[in-house]
Parts: sequence; structure tokens; C-alpha cells
Amino acid sequence: MLARLRKNNSGKSQTPSPAAKKMSWRSLTWQMIFLTILPLTVLVLVVAFVSLTVHQKAMRALVGERDERAVRTAAAALEEQINHRTFDIRNLAQLSDKANEEELSRILETSNYLLAEFDEGLAFFRSDGSSEAITGNQDFWSILSAQIASLIKEQFPGSGSPTYLSSAFTDPENANPVVLILAISQDGKWVAAGAFSTAEMVRHTLADAFASGPSASVIMMDSEKRLLYEGGAFSYTGEIENHPGIAEALRGESGTQYIMVGKQEHVVAYSSIAPLDWALVLEEPWEAVESPTLRLSQLAPLVLVPVLILAVVTLWFGTHQIVKPLQTLESNAAMLARGNFEAIEEPVGGVDEIRQLQNELIHMAHKVQSAQQSLHSYIGAITAAQEEERRRLARELHDDTIQALIALKQRVQLSQLAASRSAPDADVLQEIAVLTEQTIENLRRLTRALRPIYLEDLGLVTALEMLARETGQALNIPVTFQRLGDEKRLDPSIELALYRMTQEAFSNIARHAQASQASLKIDFTDQFMLIEVADDGKGFALPKSPAEYSPNGHYGLLGLHERAELIRAILEIRSAPGQGTQVKIKLPI
Repeated sequence: MLARLRKNNSGKSQTPSPAAKKMSWRSLTWQMIFLTILPLTVLVLVVAFVSLTVHQKAMRALVGERDERAVRTAAAALEEQINHRTFDIRNLAQLSDKANEEELSRILETSNYLLAEFDEGLAFFRSDGSSEAITGNQDFWSILSAQIASLIKEQFPGSGSPTYLSSAFTDPENANPVVLILAISQDGKWVAAGAFSTAEMVRHTLADAFASGPSASVIMMDSEKRLLYEGGAFSYTGEIENHPGIAEALRGESGTQYIMVGKQEHVVAYSSIAPLDWALVLEEPWEAVESPTLRLSQLAPLVLVPVLILAVVTLWFGTHQIVKPLQTLESNAAMLARGNFEAIEEPVGGVDEIRQLQNELIHMAHKVQSAQQSLHSYIGAITAAQEEERRRLARELHDDTIQALIALKQRVQLSQLAASRSAPDADVLQEIAVLTEQTIENLRRLTRALRPIYLEDLGLVTALEMLARETGQALNIPVTFQRLGDEKRLDPSIELALYRMTQEAFSNIARHAQASQASLKIDFTDQFMLIEVADDGKGFALPKSPAEYSPNGHYGLLGLHERAELIRAILEIRSAPGQGTQVKIKLPI
């Protein structure tokens, strides 16, 4: 637990920063965006586009159906008008049956109401084609008298023949299309005649039976594709006889077509007028026709707007009251894991559950801090006892064992002086002397390791320089030593801890690194003292957290962290397979 709750002494090799975790797609913010906001936004857009497409298709079909019904209604009304006017001429013919010349004039006078329908006038002709009585446009009948006489002889060879309905022909006076209706009396003596302008009939009929929009155009053509009527905002730019729907209507068909006029799509509705085989065509842009019901369908996506707003508010609330407090609490917990106990007490806000969780973490942190302080005191006491035991052993080895070996060496030397060089025991005495000298040197090195006398007498820098030299000699590799700044003497316990940490770093190089060279650098500044031990060995995969040192068998690194904690130093270890190892100990002054 001590290794899990400490300051970040291992630098960049530790756990990822909270900022990096905030960007994880697994966070609540991104999950709410991808699982709530984004689907709702896509749904609104899809509904909007689908609604618009459905609206356009429905409007297109609706306008087409409406215009087709309107054209059929107008064609039926025109057909009814023609039949009605044909019936009126028949009645005149029946009234003229067995009438004399004077009675014909009275019949026309009493039939003046028919002039509203027969704008070119009414007339009676003899069966031989000569005119007898005329009302209305006298000039019209005078000009066409010869042609009408020819028609009478051609169409009424005898009495009782059916009514004749002419095709549209041009009025010689004003060049307007005109239709002529003839009917013969029962006695075959008189022929009743009436003429009307097709344009007037269409205007009169369409005013009641067909209401076109301001952008609609209406055309009517006869069987010979002669224009009988044109009205409205006509937009067709081609030959009028080739207008879509004309050919179909002249074949007796009715229906709708859609054509592109510029950037607008127009609906073309057409129908035939049966008695004369005429064609009636209506054209208008269907987008210009507005339907309140269909316009409402475009507002359908707005139903989801409150849902989207609610989702945004929910996201905002979740982000500010849940996600951000949790992220802050996570960051503070990470700092707590690195030994910053004050960080967890910073208020994070949020909902009650998060604040309660923070209170529990604060309570746990206080207990851990208390346990850590007790453990630090215990470890400090153990370390002090260990150093005291090392000093005792060093004194005993120096005062007893080494002195006894020195005395033994002197006795051997005296024995060598007393014995002849050619004596049988001379070689044995020489071997004992060399072995005694090596044992003394090994014990002195062991004594210096147990009790660094250079540290006590000459200071930390000299002791570390001697340590680097001895390590190089023991490993048979070059170990460079460098000092920067002016040396500052520290508390003996701190200097001893720094010495032991450097000693452990060199010990790791000797046991594991397989290095070809190493270095030791000491840097003194006004703010801190830095010790750096580096090698070019094989390196290793550094655990992410000091808590993983012990399970992975890195007890030396764990000891470095423990000593750094005791003297409040900052420890940074950098290593990677094949890239060597670097240990930095930074002690604030």
C-alpha cells in the first residue's frame, strides 16, 4: 500500500495523465454523444428529409390529380355548352316549322336571350341557302352567306336531317375562331343557324367550371392543331402544336404528364372535348400550389426538437454534474495514488452521490496517510538500525578481524625472515602471506561498503567518486564521474541515504545491465542537488507504477523509492529494452 500511495517519483513512465483519459471514447460524455445526441440528430435529419420527400411526392401527385379533375370538369363543361347550344338551335328550327317570313323575324326577336351564347348572332335561311332573317352581327352573316348556302345544300339534302356542327373556322372580320351550328325544320323549309366565338365560350365556361392559379396556363386546340384559346401565364417555349398532352387529348385520352420548364417541374393535365375532338390542356408548376395539410407535414420533424433539446439539456447536466466532477475526482484520486493527500480534499461538486463518494475517499485517504506515516517511521527506524548494525560490524571487522589478520601477516613475514629461502616451507609461507594480504584488502572493501568512511570524513562528492572508481574496477568497464556546481554539505542521514541509493543503482548495473560503460553526474544548484546514474546496458520494461515493483521482483527499485520517500527526494527512472537505464535523484535544497 505504501508503494501505491506516494508522490510521482518515476516521471513519464507512470500512469497516463487524466487529460488523456478524458479523451477516451469510453467516457460518459462521448457515450452520451454517440448513443443519444448523434442518433437523435441523425433521426431528426432523416425524418426531415423523408418528410420533405413525402411532402413533395404527395404535393406533386395531389396537384396532378387536382389538375386532371379540373381539366376533365372543364372539358365536360365545354361539351355541355356545345350540346346546350346545339339544342337551342334545334329549338329554333322547331319553332320555324311551317312559319312564314314574318314569323321568323318575331322568333328571332323573342330569342334575343340566346345572343349571350351566340355572340356572332342567329339567322334563318331557306333550304336553297338564301338568308331570310338575321339578328346579331349582320356583316358576319353577309360575308358567309355564300358558304352557308353551300353547307345547307351539302348537309341538308332533305328534311329531317340531324343538326350540323361545324369545325372551328376563322372569322373573316377579326380572325377569331368561330363555330357554326345549323338545324333544319321538320317541314324542310327553313334552316336555323347560330355562330359563336370559341374564345368567348371557353372564357365563359372556365370562369365557372375551372379556376386556374396565377401561374397556370390553359390552351385549347382543334383536331387540326389550330389554337382556339390561350390563357394564363403561358410558359411553354416550343411550338404550340407540340405542347405535351395535345397529341394524347386529340386521341381522346385524358391524364397528366410532368415536364421540366427551366428549374421547375410543371404538371400538364389534358383531356379531350368529345363533340368536336378538341384538346384542352392545363399547365402549371406544382410547387406553386400550396396545401396547408401538406405544409404541416414539413413541420413533423419539429416534434423531435423538444426531445433533442431535452437530450442536450440532459447532456449538459450529465457533463457538468456527473462527468466533469467524476473526471476531477479521478484526477484527484490519481494524485492521491502518487502521494498528494491534499488533492483528494479539493471539492469537485456534482450530484450528492459523487460528493458522498469523495467524502469516503477523503476518509480512506486519512487512514492511509496515518498508516503511511506510521510505516515511514517504522522504515526509518529499521533503516537507522540497519546502518547502526553496519557500523558495528564494520568496527568489529576493522578492530578485531583486520587487526588479527595484520598480526598474522607480520608473524608470517617474521617466519619468512627466519627461514632460509631454500627451506621446504618457504613457498608455503609466501602463499600464506599473499592470501592474508588479499583477505585484508577484501575485508577493508567490505568495511568501506558497510561504513563509508570517505562519506564521514571527506563528504558525499568524494565518497561517490570513490564509489564510481571502485565500481569501474570491479566491473572492468569505464565509469565516468562529473561534478557541476559547488558542493554543499547536507545532513549526515541525507548524505548516507543518497550514497546508499547511488550504491544500489551501481549494484543493479553490476547484476543486470551487462553495460559496456556507465556514468555518474552530480549537479549542485541553489534550488536542488541532482544525482544521475546512467548506463548503456540492455535495459528493461519499467513497470507503470511502483506498486508493481514488488510483484515483478524489482526489490532494488522499491528500495530506491522507499529511501527517496524518507528524505523527500524526487526519483525518476527511465528505461526500455535495448536502450539502457537512467536513474535521477533530485533533492530540493
